[in-house]
Amino acid sequence: MKILAIGDIVGESGLKKAREEVPIIKKEESIDFIIMNGENVAGGMGITLPLFKKMLEIGVNVVTMGNHTWAKKDIFTFIDNPQIIRPANYPKGVLRKRLWNI
Repeated sequence: MKILAIGDIVGESGLKKAREEVPIIKKEESIDFIIMNGENVAGGMGITLPLFKKMLEIGVNVVTMGNHTWAKKDIFTFIDNPQIIRPANYPKGVLRKRLWNI
């Protein structure tokens, strides 16, 4: 099994580049499974449902999150999706209070 792991996708420009390159890499390298970090896809901090769906449309199998997981309120509507890997220090049922205004 070949796995492609992609680090931070930052902003919609990063997602646009991923849309262009990932299908090519997947085909050329016979990739079976794609992991992509999505914690910064929404303007450099956080993720939204529409952007998460765009990541899946590219062919991403799972989206990893990190310290910016909770930056957009939208995350609470899909955080339990099985294709999202939450940070280990934020287990299911734990919500982090927002410490900043975005």
